[in-house]
Amino acid sequence: MSLDVNTKKLKKNAFRVSKVRGIGAARIRVPGGLLPAEVLGQVQEITEEYGNGYVHMTTRQSFEIEGIRLEDMAAISEKLQPIIERLEINQENPGTGYESSGTRNISACIGNNVCPFANYNTAALAKRIEKNIFPNDYHFKVACTGCSNDCAKVRMHDFGIIGMTMPQYDPTRCVSCKACIKGCNSLSVGALSIQNDKIVRDTSKCIGCGVCVTKCPTRAWTRSKKKYYKLTLMGRTGKKNPRLGQDFLIWTDEDSIVKIILNTYKFVEKYIDPNAPGGKEHIGYIIDRVGFEEYKKWALDGVELMPETVMKDCVYWDGIHFKGMEQSL
Repeated sequence: MSLDVNTKKLKKNAFRVSKVRGIGAARIRVPGGLLPAEVLGQVQEITEEYGNGYVHMTTRQSFEIEGIRLEDMAAISEKLQPIIERLEINQENPGTGYESSGTRNISACIGNNVCPFANYNTAALAKRIEKNIFPNDYHFKVACTGCSNDCAKVRMHDFGIIGMTMPQYDPTRCVSCKACIKGCNSLSVGALSIQNDKIVRDTSKCIGCGVCVTKCPTRAWTRSKKKYYKLTLMGRTGKKNPRLGQDFLIWTDEDSIVKIILNTYKFVEKYIDPNAPGGKEHIGYIIDRVGFEEYKKWALDGVELMPETVMKDCVYWDGIHFKGMEQSL
């Protein structure tokens, strides 16, 4: 085969280069990890026609069709079009495949469509964010999880979105069985106590997980109709300085989260190192270099926080630091 494949274009169109010369993989985005079953048949068809018969399920809930010849990129991009349309992925030029690989697939736990602990529809929020931020060449990672159990491991992402609920208590339905207290003590943070045969919630300790709701046998505790979220910032893996994302906003709303993510793209556009390898620099490193106070100005531009939202004035990250062969904490 010809060896003049444009690898820069290949990577931008979400194809992966492999160890074998001339062979790669085609990536398929699945925002929120939820897809109609018919898409599986379409993936199978492409895999059998162009690949080696194997599909890799990535850690970000996307597909990689393995064993494709890089010379078949254009044909595969055309074959991907029905999948892209079915999953409602943004495109400026239909038929040309994915138009960016920078922003990674937005991953999510199963959410409240299935899980009794989840406080919101994670796939729906993932798709809303997808519509707002894709395509884009900057390397962002976003993940959604339904509750503080964090099954989606969102604290390892640039933006982690954790579902919360403001527990609603109806004392007329309470029989003082203490099931909610036991649940909160064993599964959460011990924010409940009993006074005069009624349950009292310590609002300074409550993390809005909803365990009290799931444990109450009489529906004295219910979830708030209003949706709340916790937004964590700048978690990452990697070679130099892996670290967990830290809380930035608590008891916030979807609109604020989406706006902050969009503002962060503007921040990166302004401050990214023009000499960064491959034109990419992790957002967390940019913030470390520029300073959190400057980032916060950009992130909160035009954002109207709710009165109940708690914002951390400053965020401090900690993690493992590697300097050559020397490791320190």
